[in-house]
Amino acid sequence: MTPLDPADLTAKLIRCPSVTPDEGGALVLLEEVLSAAGFTCTRVDRGGVSNLFARWGDKGHDRTFGFNGHTDVVPVGNPDDWSVPPFSAEIRDGWMYGRGATDMKSGVAAFAAAAVDFVRETPPDGAIVLTITGDEEGDAVDGTVALLDWMQDQGEAMSVCIVGEPTCPDHMGQMMKIGRRGSLSAWFRVLGVQGHSAYPHRAKNPLHAMVRLMDRLASHELDTGTDHFDASTLAVVNIDTGNTATNVIPAECKGAVNIRFNDDHSGASLSDWLRAEAAKVDAEFGTTTEVAIKISGESFLTPPGPLSDLVSRAVAAETNRVPEMSTTGGTSDARFVKNHCPVVEFGLVGRTMHQVDERVEVAQIHQLKTIYTRMLRDYFA
Repeated sequence: MTPLDPADLTAKLIRCPSVTPDEGGALVLLEEVLSAAGFTCTRVDRGGVSNLFARWGDKGHDRTFGFNGHTDVVPVGNPDDWSVPPFSAEIRDGWMYGRGATDMKSGVAAFAAAAVDFVRETPPDGAIVLTITGDEEGDAVDGTVALLDWMQDQGEAMSVCIVGEPTCPDHMGQMMKIGRRGSLSAWFRVLGVQGHSAYPHRAKNPLHAMVRLMDRLASHELDTGTDHFDASTLAVVNIDTGNTATNVIPAECKGAVNIRFNDDHSGASLSDWLRAEAAKVDAEFGTTTEVAIKISGESFLTPPGPLSDLVSRAVAAETNRVPEMSTTGGTSDARFVKNHCPVVEFGLVGRTMHQVDERVEVAQIHQLKTIYTRMLRDYFA
């Protein structure tokens, strides 16, 4: 039987305009491909989000290798800024262009093709599970979380999982992710007393309080890093009053920060610190500060061990590079999978993800399939 071409599957997926939360036909296509190869497929849609669960082999097997990925993509921006139509999957000089080419329709196509050919050619003593969501680029509330909730209700489980996000900064095989920093966003609304800028003593200037608060937060060293994580970071991302008059002290000011934190902290401990800092500034300026916080994910780590060793051997065998074990970057759905089973992320070079003219080297898609195939072969050996 002809092997499943991961580049061809990538192109077909790119041509599905699956901008979050639209399914765009991508999961329908994958369900057709996987069902034809003997996978039992179930749509696990929730909250207007489309998700796909696919399993080959017996349910509940104690050796179940899992893959996780997403077919939703970010908006294309202005299509006129692209050199090709954003959903054309046009190939130029060995590169395939299109939204989702790197993030991460190529990764999904590579692990789907690897899984299909593997069970056809060497049916393993075990099971293979694919969990594919349409909500990774969105709120991520009804995507992988919904799949994991459904799996728990149905008695489905993965023993280990590979998330196929692009992980390599510059060269194929350069890096895997064994964890991720946590992410927290905080919004501040400082309430003062409006007044004339010529009589500041009759007002309570919320801007002065906000500037002091932002300075306290931004100049504070959260930590210097831990064994597997870089130092945590805090970025001031917004300060706004909406005030266009220079002779008016406004009544309120809004600001926001984002924190990417390592395993020295938790979302709760950082939330307590932010509220305490706001209270100190209020005591100094006589203002009142409202604080709203969203914790997008806690930091997590899959300690180096059997799964990272499996990934490292497979990558080294196919690329002649031993991948660095990293926890850098933003968040991914691995933050949800880690509550279910050991998880490592490995994928191709992601330099153009979310950019205009997003593109992937076609040869890398084939190489990624061979790496995933080797992982499967070694795991079930």
